[in-house]
Amino acid sequence: MSTRYLALLGSINIGGNRVKMVDLKAALAQEGLQELETVAASGNVILTDPREPFLIEMQLEQVLAERFGFKSCAMVRSQAEVREAVDDNPFYGVGSDKMVHSIFLSDQPQPGRFEDLFEERKAKGDERLALGDRVLFLDYVHGVSASDITGKLLERRLGVKGTARNMNSLKNILNKMGG
Repeated sequence: MSTRYLALLGSINIGGNRVKMVDLKAALAQEGLQELETVAASGNVILTDPREPFLIEMQLEQVLAERFGFKSCAMVRSQAEVREAVDDNPFYGVGSDKMVHSIFLSDQPQPGRFEDLFEERKAKGDERLALGDRVLFLDYVHGVSASDITGKLLERRLGVKGTARNMNSLKNILNKMGG
């Protein structure tokens, strides 16, 4: 039985990693992925597949490296997991939907790593952080550009890769996924 998934590709159309969504969709279709739909130009791909998410993630990362020439992380989540990344975000409905993010993580951080990051950040800025199941919730409060919290910083501190989407994007994606 096939499942409808969202593939979140990191670092797409940021820096030198330029990919037209029509080209990405065509490359993924050539690799046998089905019922493809891209959402926005930032590496959001809705697809249907019978395999386990980690196998799809490996395939997506390989396609990006081989076809487009750059390394990227891929996080594949079910519609229910995407819904939870919105509904479980403690800052959703409190902060601005543009500033409140769910950062999808490649794995759950090892015990203590989030707590250390949380303590470190208390004295450094107004951002608010919380940890979910393979997702970090982050309210940038004053904007992404006003914060020194970057993907690289989070990867170093948490020991896992991640890719962020704000609430506006996630609500749009859920709508495209059918709810």
